[in-house]
Amino acid sequence: MIFMADNKVSLHRVIKASPEKIYRAFTEALAIASWLPPYGFLCTVHDMDVQVGGTYKMSFQNFTTGNSHSFGGEYVTIKPNEFLKYTDRFDDPNMPDVMTTSIWLQRTSVGTELKVLQEGIPAAIPAEMCYLGWQESLEKLIKLVEPEIPDA
Repeated sequence: MIFMADNKVSLHRVIKASPEKIYRAFTEALAIASWLPPYGFLCTVHDMDVQVGGTYKMSFQNFTTGNSHSFGGEYVTIKPNEFLKYTDRFDDPNMPDVMTTSIWLQRTSVGTELKVLQEGIPAAIPAEMCYLGWQESLEKLIKLVEPEIPDA
């Protein structure tokens, strides 16, 4: 299921990793900084308090230009290893909209079915650009969570 309408995007993947491992990738600062920014961007997680009502703050830096933008939000719903819903708001006053991102994790016979729905994307951001960014981020997520690397 893929759609980009009404300032929302939806993505779906089956990933060869457990829901627990993927959930950790969304809720550990070092992990999310490694995969969330699209290609060409670096991420700094300034604060991350993963609990209902907890907040987070991070920034993406364009590696080419050095320019960065920061954003943050609040965790709305948390069901560990199953569901995560949080808000996003850019610090840029030209983009006052509040986005909502919902993440579903469902165990399957081969790993985890992941569904992402991001709603309320600011009008200044083309939905297809947001969709492309999420595709890149999910490629990086898969490269983080699928390898099973034992400690030596």
